[in-house]
Amino acid sequence: MTHLLVIQHEPEAPAAWFGQWWGEAGTGLSVCRGDLGEPIPQRLERGRHHGLVVLGGAMGANDDADHPWLTATKRLIADTVHRGLPFLGICLGHQLAAVALGGSVAANPAGRTLGLYPVALTELGHQDPLLYCCDGAPALWFNDDIVTTPPEGAEVLAEAPDGTIQALRLGEAAWSVQFHPECSPEVFAGWGQEEPAGSPTRTAIAAVTPQAVAATDALVGVWRAFALRFAAMEAPADLPPTT
Repeated sequence: MTHLLVIQHEPEAPAAWFGQWWGEAGTGLSVCRGDLGEPIPQRLERGRHHGLVVLGGAMGANDDADHPWLTATKRLIADTVHRGLPFLGICLGHQLAAVALGGSVAANPAGRTLGLYPVALTELGHQDPLLYCCDGAPALWFNDDIVTTPPEGAEVLAEAPDGTIQALRLGEAAWSVQFHPECSPEVFAGWGQEEPAGSPTRTAIAAVTPQAVAATDALVGVWRAFALRFAAMEAPADLPPTT
């Protein structure tokens, strides 16, 4: 049975649908909460975890001083990708992976992205074994930062109309996405409850949530298959040494 290590950064950003779907399919999950002081392992252990998933969060990828577990998380991401083990980064996880592997992240000059938008695959994205059938699929977005420079050797799999990176392939079995394919409408609505009453963000989330509810079948249809494809990714038989 496959077993994934999931790094969660805050209570409001769980594995959500992905956790449910992986559990139903027989994939085991271990959730590590760095924000609660749980230690981030230095590496994935053969026979215990076959892959790593790093979820989203409100902090920035370079905010190690305020969120010290991010340093260990980036080290674990780099080691996992280097060894060819399955890796998936989501939103903050996408940004952490970029920084961990030598890329850069900054605030989006266009401002916050918040809404239900389609994924737009590049030519490489159409050929990718994980994302190949996700072109035009709806996805939920909530981010202030973006990957401004991808790591050397990374492939851009999806882009927004303005060129903003939506998805990357970072290695043989490593991917990251800026959007939230794991996010159910209920989890998304909960993010609004964390914002002050009457704030623009809370108002925007309240406006988008009915759209997400209406798109539930489409969201589940594409992202459940995506999640199961990732869980089925196999580690190489011979792992290189850790760095």
